[in-house]
Order: sequence, then structure tokens, then C-alpha cells
Amino acid sequence: MEKLYTAAVLAKGGRDGHIKSSDGTIEFEVRTPKEMGGQGGATNPEQLFAAAWGPCYLGALHAVAKNEGVEVGEATVNVQVSFNQDGNAYVLSAELDVHIPGLSHEETQKLADKAHKACPYSKATRGNIETRVTAI
Repeated sequence: MEKLYTAAVLAKGGRDGHIKSSDGTIEFEVRTPKEMGGQGGATNPEQLFAAAWGPCYLGALHAVAKNEGVEVGEATVNVQVSFNQDGNAYVLSAELDVHIPGLSHEETQKLADKAHKACPYSKATRGNIETRVTAI
């Protein structure tokens, strides 16, 4: 495996702390959401995970579509990452709602599933968190 790029982010303070990337392009506070008993008012790990997964997934979707000779143009994905309690454990789950203007629901679902198999974030989470990918 050849490393092409490495992102580095320093985190301090956990869910109520601060993050900063090594190149300085990301730097902000993180807070526990009000829904989880925190003060809210800043981003949180689940938002950051969803924000990273979305563009990565769309990159995979464009690559898969290109290989199949399909134009996906203004495709979008709405990524929802949930923090859940399962008995005594906390677990994540995710929902990816994929829209490709001009394609049928069936064709969109076919490409969405193929992109989910190809996306590095999807691969990293496969078998680890419950994930639903749906054409909308």
C-alpha cells in the first residue's frame, strides 16, 4: 500500500474541546450536542464524520459512474451519522440518501450501491456500523 496523503488533526478536550489540522485549514471548537446533554453551539464528531464521508462517497460515485459511462453531474448525498445507545454500549449508525438528477430510482440505487462498495469511508465502516444507502 502506497500512502498518497496523510491528514493530521490535533484534538484536545474530547467532545468538549478543540481541534486543529496540522496545516491550519481546520481549527474550531467541538461541543457535545444539546440532545446528548451538552451545551451545543459548535460542531461535534458525528457532524465531522458525516462531512468527511459525503465528499468521499461522491468521489466514489463519480468514479463508478464514469466507469459505466453514466453522467451523474449534480449528484448529492445527504449523510446522517447517528450516535446511538445499544444496551450498555454506544454505537454509530449512518444513512446515506443519494440523489442523481435525471436518472431513474433503480439506476440511482444501482450506482449508489456500487459507490458504497468502492468508497474508502464505506469500506472502513463496513461491518462496524449499521449503514443504509438509499436512492431518493
